[in-house]
Amino acid sequence: MHDQPTQHYFQASGARICYFEWGNLGDPSVVLLHATGFHARCWDQVIANLPAAHHVIAVDMRGHGRSEKVPPYVWGTLAQDVRELVEHLHLRETVGVGHSLGGHCMIQVAADLTDSFTRLVLVDPVIFAPEVYGVNLHPRFPNPEDFPVARRHNRWVSWEAMYQRFENRKPFSLWKTEALVDYCRYGVVVRKHAEDYELACPPVVEASIYLANTQTDIHHRIPEIDMPVVVLRAESRLLGAVPEMDFSKSPTWPGLARSFPQGRDVYLPHLTHFIPMQDPGLVARFIVDENASFDSKIGE
Repeated sequence: MHDQPTQHYFQASGARICYFEWGNLGDPSVVLLHATGFHARCWDQVIANLPAAHHVIAVDMRGHGRSEKVPPYVWGTLAQDVRELVEHLHLRETVGVGHSLGGHCMIQVAADLTDSFTRLVLVDPVIFAPEVYGVNLHPRFPNPEDFPVARRHNRWVSWEAMYQRFENRKPFSLWKTEALVDYCRYGVVVRKHAEDYELACPPVVEASIYLANTQTDIHHRIPEIDMPVVVLRAESRLLGAVPEMDFSKSPTWPGLARSFPQGRDVYLPHLTHFIPMQDPGLVARFIVDENASFDSKIGE
């Protein structure tokens, strides 16, 4: 798919949500949910690798991109916005795809709307082992403003300046060039009453989402999803071996796929957590083909 999307807005019960649409309703539908701090257009390179006859919806989740910045920024609330959008669009026979936060939220959406989805592709969905939930992982940071992510550089003269700052820094230097361009081009918005730009996901919003990542009943929802689910995982972290915010390794529990009635684990130790940005063609293959494998190609 190479056409430009149509930008839409949907008024969910708690926030105004922006989403982008490619293709035509009636073709096989795909819903894409991004990672924390990212945005819908981070999926552009994956979408470019999909066959033309697909209907694609990529969502800017609450607090991100062009969607409204309104709390609460808890994972269940972000999922509720998406659930209302899927219901509003009357989507059926849909492949649900989510990266990181988006994968986590996609599980919640699909558990509520099992008739809307045929299968899920979860790309390193940041779901921890069951015993981690209910535990405060960040006791040193009682407020989002105190969390290190809240101090991200937030003013840019242009998206090109953002690109130049990141292009030679890991993990961004490992991404496809086009994926980093998309991340930067659509990841900033004009500041109010100013001529420069700021991040489309404010750093304090991103910090709020990280601090809420164990406030969920996700493991109670997983058994409800009786449909094919593939979990794409990067190389696993060893506990304490890398800092928590180092996404060179996967934060996803290795036992996750086994928790689904029809789960399948695909281990990708040569990739970082940012699988869609490093190998968008691989993610597209798993969207198109339920039986895809690591070294398969579309059409095989």
